[in-house]
Amino acid sequence: QVQLVESGGGLVQPGGSLRLSCAASGFAVSTYMMDWYRQAPGKEREWVARIFASGSFTNYAESVKGRFTISRDNAKSTVYLEMNSLKSEDTAVYYCNRYPPLPFWGQGTQVTVSS
Repeated sequence: QVQLVESGGGLVQPGGSLRLSCAASGFAVSTYMMDWYRQAPGKEREWVARIFASGSFTNYAESVKGRFTISRDNAKSTVYLEMNSLKSEDTAVYYCNRYPPLPFWGQGTQVTVSS
């Protein structure tokens, strides 16, 4: 059974940090690029970051570059998103998916940045 399970979200003050996890299963995770996305209330889902299968290369949306770091542990089939210097505009539900993407999404994990 193919699954994507995101976790690690929560409420954090502006300037704070969080580490999200994405546990993937049911496919050869180590052979796929993996992406993080987010969807803020009333907005379209947007791409945030990508990591290549080997973990050697990463790409980021301009809005998070320098603040977020994507990484992966292929032995654990898990992808991470380290988020620092969080801003109120980072508030969203965060999702992971492989690339090419699966035709469904996990439940996501809520990140709320507020004082």
